[in-house]
Amino acid sequence: MNSFQLIQALSVAILLCCALEARSEQTDGEFQTTITKQVGLRYRTVTPANYDSQKEYPLLIFLHGRGEQGENLDRVQIHGPFKKVAELELPMIIVAPQTPKDEWWQEDSLSALVDHLLETLPVDKSRVDLTGLSMGGQGTWRLAMRRPEVFAAIAPICGYGRPAHAESLGDMPVWIFHGGKDTTIYYKESIEMANALYKAGNNARLTIYPKAGHNSWTETYNNPELYKWLLSHRKEMP
Repeated sequence: MNSFQLIQALSVAILLCCALEARSEQTDGEFQTTITKQVGLRYRTVTPANYDSQKEYPLLIFLHGRGEQGENLDRVQIHGPFKKVAELELPMIIVAPQTPKDEWWQEDSLSALVDHLLETLPVDKSRVDLTGLSMGGQGTWRLAMRRPEVFAAIAPICGYGRPAHAESLGDMPVWIFHGGKDTTIYYKESIEMANALYKAGNNARLTIYPKAGHNSWTETYNNPELYKWLLSHRKEMP
């Protein structure tokens, strides 16, 4: 092949490449679909004395700790507000769901439970409160951040939240509890949440028990002031 033929061959090759490049296209797309997820939780409902299904009551949702998981619903009443609410004869419905063994609280399940309870119980929708201990304290933070429009007040105990999402709670009344000697979930977790709430404009309350370890819930749930505080708040309804 002489130089002229070589130049012709290269020219043809260049033209073919240009033609192929000219035919290539770039397109953008978007994909959307709906995925159905089945969720469910077993739960126990405790009603006040002289309960009347024709009346509306404040609702307190209680989330247990890791030690109360399983299939025996009696376990959800080992700790928590049940005894004190009965002693004080407070006009309040308590609902305590239970996680299966070795499962943590799932926001999807809890959110669906909230909708179910509001549809099936005679609840004053402006007075729905949330509390939980340890694993349930974490669940309290997460559920409140997922559904801030529902709760009038929350009381997370020795749990940890997500400070970066604190502003999602708006001005919701929050009372945080923790033991100063807790080595399971360090009390700094609650301090960080409180500080994040303050920065977001929320006037949260924080109680640290200096001598308490991880069990900061017994003193908290034995305190009548907690229930007075919960019952004193109402959610502005649209």
